[in-house]
Amino acid sequence: MIDLRSDTVTQPTEAMRAAMARADVGDDVYGEDPTVLELQERVAGLLGHEAALFTPTGSMANVLAVRSLVAPGQEVLCEASAHIARAELGAHGAYNGVTMRTWVHPRGQVDLPMIQGMFAPELGPFFVRTAAISVENTHNFAGGAVLPLEDLRDLREYAVGAGAAVHLDGARIWNAHVATGTPLAEYGAVVDVIAVCLSKGLGAPVGSLMVGSRDAIDEARIWRKRMGGGMRQVGVLAAAGLHALDHHVERLADDHAHARLLAEACGVDPATVDTNIVVVARQDAADFVVRAAEAGVRVAVVGPTVVRLVTHLGVTRDDAERAAKVLSAL
Repeated sequence: MIDLRSDTVTQPTEAMRAAMARADVGDDVYGEDPTVLELQERVAGLLGHEAALFTPTGSMANVLAVRSLVAPGQEVLCEASAHIARAELGAHGAYNGVTMRTWVHPRGQVDLPMIQGMFAPELGPFFVRTAAISVENTHNFAGGAVLPLEDLRDLREYAVGAGAAVHLDGARIWNAHVATGTPLAEYGAVVDVIAVCLSKGLGAPVGSLMVGSRDAIDEARIWRKRMGGGMRQVGVLAAAGLHALDHHVERLADDHAHARLLAEACGVDPATVDTNIVVVARQDAADFVVRAAEAGVRVAVVGPTVVRLVTHLGVTRDDAERAAKVLSAL
């Protein structure tokens, strides 16, 4: 079975398992796990920020990051199919009392004129104030689309002038970095806080990080504990992330090439596939998923008429070619 449902289905490599087995560990709630500390320092440095906090999930990293910018009763603006709005089960409202308003873009891009028209400054006790603007790079439900750096810079300039912060859901920022050659620190420079994931394209079994200022991270550490995210000898997991950063970043280019191969097989223009996600419009989406599985390829329904294919560490070139034949026939 070739599994293209998500890049979260990868298995740790033998080398990654070995790195996990020999990890130095300590109690992370006390801030004493040396491997976690190394991972946090390294990721913060890569993105040009002061500090980072290891979390068990990307959703928790996003909730903590948005909370650091948006107070209860304030709002964050984001694109309508953003992960924070669509796929985190209302956590930002449930935990933080944050509301959202959205703009719509078929490729999940920054629409600055729309954002400017939506933006609500402080207008007294009658209107919700916009405290932050959130962007997602790469954009999951827009087919792994990359947000151009210049658009992010323009957004940052506007947000600073308007007195708002910028949050980046960078779960797959590694894919954007490899696809464009943009240094990670340049993405980090245009936002206040970032959430990045280790367990998608990088192939770690679990783990994400919130990245930002030292003050934001210190507060997020408290809220992580309140949310049940305090972890003990978690260096065994952080070691997988360090191994992934050493060995699994540049190879993301292979996933991108495999995705374009699958796109062509499914009648999608490969030029529209920026990274490792292919979105296919199918009126018979649910039935298509069943028939694909019967033929040995797992794909996912992400909407009533939308099927998603995701390439990853566990999909070889041979797998991609075999899956392309199956999907093309269907």
